[in-house]
This record gives sequence, structure tokens and C-alpha cells, in this order.
Amino acid sequence: MENHFFFFVGLSFILVHEMDAIRCQEWTIFPLLSKLNEKMGYFVFTSIHIPLYLLLFWGLCGQNGLNPNLIIGLDIFFIIHVFLHVLFLKHQKNQFTSMFSWIIILGAGIAGLIDIIV
Repeated sequence: MENHFFFFVGLSFILVHEMDAIRCQEWTIFPLLSKLNEKMGYFVFTSIHIPLYLLLFWGLCGQNGLNPNLIIGLDIFFIIHVFLHVLFLKHQKNQFTSMFSWIIILGAGIAGLIDIIV
């Protein structure tokens, strides 16, 4: 199995980003979730991550070991995710304004790009 060190770096950044996304109330940017009040938005946004993480880890660590196709797909997502944040940079409810938030976002994208290249 190939070494995917940079994928795991990117995965670490994206998981920390999701923690930061709760702090930044990212659900207020999404069309459907933005209609919810703060308490319900927090609940739904955070709860959605339980099955997402389950599917992510199950897909990565399936019966045959690491899934290289999923790794490449996630590397691509890490890169696209940076552009999505740039696209929503001017959104009035965007709270990803700190240097730390952007280091996390860019860290995932850069690590995904390096993993694809290497």
C-alpha cells in the first residue's frame, strides 16, 4: 500500500476545520440550515457529522485496508473545499476570518494537492 502521509495531514486539518466550523456557525452559510435558529442549526449541523464521520472512517478502513480511490477523492475534495471557502468569503454570515481558520482550510487543500502529486 502506498504511503499517504499527506492525505492524513489533510484529513487532520479538515477534521479540525469541522471543529472550527462549529465555532464559526458554518450552518448559517448553507441555504437550508441558515433558516434554523442557532440552537437547532448547531444541533443539526453537528449531528450530521456523526454519520459522515462513520462513513468516512468505514470507507477508509474497510475490509481490504485503506481505500486508495476514496483517498484520492478526498484529496480532491480538500482542494475544492478551499475554493468553496474563497467563493463564500464575502458572505455576510461568514465567520472564517481568523488567520488560524485559514491556515486550517489551506492546510487541508495543500496537503491534498501534495498527496495527489506525490
